[in-house]
Amino acid sequence: MQKYYFIGIKGSGMASLALILHDQGFQVKGSDITQYTFTETPLLAAGIEILPFDAKNIEPGWTIIRGNSFDDKHVEVAQAQVLGIKMKTYPEMVEKLVTETTSIGVAGAHGKTSTTGLLAHVLGGVEPTSYLIGDGTGKGVKNARFFTFEMDEYRRHFMDYTPDYAIMTNIDFDHPDYFTGLADVKNAFQDLAKQVKKAIFAWGDDQQLRELEVDVPIYYYGLSERDDFRAVNVVRNQAGATFDVYYHDELLGTFKTPLFGEHGVLNSLAVIAVGYFENVDLNQLKKELVNFGGVKRRFAETQLPHATLIDDYAHHPSEIKATLDAARQKYPDRQIVAIFQPHTFSRTQAYQDDYVKILNQADKVYLTEIFTSARETNGNITASDLGAKMSKFAGILHEDNLQQLVALDNPVLVFMGAGDLQKYEVIYKDLVK
Repeated sequence: MQKYYFIGIKGSGMASLALILHDQGFQVKGSDITQYTFTETPLLAAGIEILPFDAKNIEPGWTIIRGNSFDDKHVEVAQAQVLGIKMKTYPEMVEKLVTETTSIGVAGAHGKTSTTGLLAHVLGGVEPTSYLIGDGTGKGVKNARFFTFEMDEYRRHFMDYTPDYAIMTNIDFDHPDYFTGLADVKNAFQDLAKQVKKAIFAWGDDQQLRELEVDVPIYYYGLSERDDFRAVNVVRNQAGATFDVYYHDELLGTFKTPLFGEHGVLNSLAVIAVGYFENVDLNQLKKELVNFGGVKRRFAETQLPHATLIDDYAHHPSEIKATLDAARQKYPDRQIVAIFQPHTFSRTQAYQDDYVKILNQADKVYLTEIFTSARETNGNITASDLGAKMSKFAGILHEDNLQQLVALDNPVLVFMGAGDLQKYEVIYKDLVK
């Protein structure tokens, strides 16, 4: 039996890939930091062993899969090289899956995980489908027709892939520690577009996507008459959204989604477009669309006795705007309270004015201290600096002062961030008990 050892198995993509290989019948284990991350729960549930980093973990007979974050100096990478053990990179293993199926990669500054999750759910309900989602979940299906997966633009990682189809949700400036500006991000997406084999489905309102020069057909989806796939007669309410879908002048039917926010409709359109071109039964697709339960850390709701808690990965202004829009749609008569953990100093510095403008759309805003990264441990801005510019700012939260949230009257608490924000949610839940 082929045996795979993952260096950095708790990484969101790595965890998903480990689950795929495990499902396919291979022996899998790996290593990572000992600190809890949400990606380890499905790994442990599948019986996959997770070890602390240690050179002694590296043994002959295993194929080593190396996460993107680990250089030759890492203790386990170095040991594998000393022993002459074969190593594969994470992208190499994903590309192998890409070439074995009809593959649909999802790229975009925002919305990748939600769209990939929706696509995997819908296609998986109709045809055998393997998937790799950036929330740490993955599934391997033998003889799968489709493989749906996320393609990350950071450091141009998505250039390792050659999918049959690509969904491009948007082009926006993010990762200021790597990209120099919007033009740099656009160039990366332009390079990716050249590697797509059959067709691209792109959001029609994104001017950067409209300017892509490609060798394959590109179909735009959205709410405008100039889009190829259009949602019209959109009705958004507290149950989700209903809308008619047209491909040019052809009515494809009336569809429903339980998702909130305009992006829920747009993501659904992208999935419908893929299904249409792959001759998926649209009546079956409708049924699967209605039954989608969401992905981890994307508008994940918990109902408490005197509050509603929403957990979301949003950390870029555009993502925060979409999450607050969804909260307003579902809870139009409730107090919307944003609890935001700024993620990295460079991002907070680059988008501070946007954060102020968008977070002020909540009824009240709390911040935590800025979450640092291994690449960036200090900067010239603080959470207090950010909060001081907000009219709705209510204070800085720490682990020992969350009692002030308990005093709020039946709020909708929208926790947003890409760091360790969930520890505050756990403390809050304990307090309300």
